[in-house]
Amino acid sequence: MKDFSHLYSNATKWAKASVIRELLKVTSNPEIISFAGGLPDPQAFPSKKINEMLNIVLKRYPFSALQYGATEGSARLKTELIKWLKKTEKIDVAPDNLLITSASQQALDMVSRAFINPGDKIVVTNPSYLGALQAFQSYNADIVGADSDGGGVVPESLEKCLKQIKSEGKTCKFVYLIPDFQNPSGVTITQERRKKILEIIKKYNTVLVEDSPYRAVRFEGNAPDTFYHLDGGKGNVITLFTFSKVFVPGFRLGYIAGPKEVIRKFVILKQSMDLCSSKILQLATMEYLRNGRLEPHIKRVVSIYKVKRDLMIKALKKYMPAGVKWTEPAGGLFLWVELPKNIDTEKMFPTAIKNKVAYVIGSAFYHDGSVKNNMRLNFSYATHEEIDEGIKRLAAAIKDYAK
Repeated sequence: MKDFSHLYSNATKWAKASVIRELLKVTSNPEIISFAGGLPDPQAFPSKKINEMLNIVLKRYPFSALQYGATEGSARLKTELIKWLKKTEKIDVAPDNLLITSASQQALDMVSRAFINPGDKIVVTNPSYLGALQAFQSYNADIVGADSDGGGVVPESLEKCLKQIKSEGKTCKFVYLIPDFQNPSGVTITQERRKKILEIIKKYNTVLVEDSPYRAVRFEGNAPDTFYHLDGGKGNVITLFTFSKVFVPGFRLGYIAGPKEVIRKFVILKQSMDLCSSKILQLATMEYLRNGRLEPHIKRVVSIYKVKRDLMIKALKKYMPAGVKWTEPAGGLFLWVELPKNIDTEKMFPTAIKNKVAYVIGSAFYHDGSVKNNMRLNFSYATHEEIDEGIKRLAAAIKDYAK
């Protein structure tokens, strides 16, 4: 086999394989109960209604639906999104403030391309979404981790990071946060903290990238304001939304809200990525929104996932040995498990697979892989029976490994 290593770009050296994608290969065995992926429950997919929407689209737009579309996204879909954001988030945007993307991962790549030169400083939370870390690392960002707790990122720690970067004579290109039901921890940043964080962002003249894939999947309590709303359109916040967790992931549709000049930069970048997102799927999503079907669908998703979250917490309380802790998120798809510090979840993984259960290792969510004793569990995909049995197997694996 030929060696092409001398031909590869630096980006291939900086890029790292997705831990989750690699884990999914291992967990493809149907006997393994997997809590590893962030997969929505396929039983919640509105297949019949999507079929109706696609038929409507093909009847109304038989030619344009199958044609290339504008890089900026379907004007019809944008019209519905503007109404949706106004109704659900009190966000006022114009079409030029929105860009339709091929889901959030493309948006994260755009953010990376637009802001990061090799060696540039950015700030994330510890822990943080590994898909975002993967995108940032592929552009050789110098990632700085701010501490977090049960209320999300700690403002004092965030400011300390930004102050340190400034003292080095460097600029923080952006701060990346998942404010609602964070992946992987499941925690939500409180309203009070959001205001403090936004003040810090403005003080250090940087940008806040607000990743919001799970916000609508709330089981209880009132939602704090989005950072985009709190910023009032002043240009310090770029917010990433996706339909993957509240509609269907297979459409691969998301959208970015941000300042017009930033959106224009993203449009130019997207032209070299995929020209445009799928026109027919954008129109089908537009019809779904226009007919008022998304809101009741989200309510159904919330009711399904709340039951699953409750079952997983119940099983954790029932089976886990002493010394194991976990978050109890008020929404989203994940919870975060903390084991005693002497347990390395990466080294324990083969024991879990032997017990026919899988999770995502905690070190994958740290930009430097420094914390080893955590794991992320997904509760949205497994059945009720699998949740109970899987947690039972996981508890047994922890006990076996501890011996």
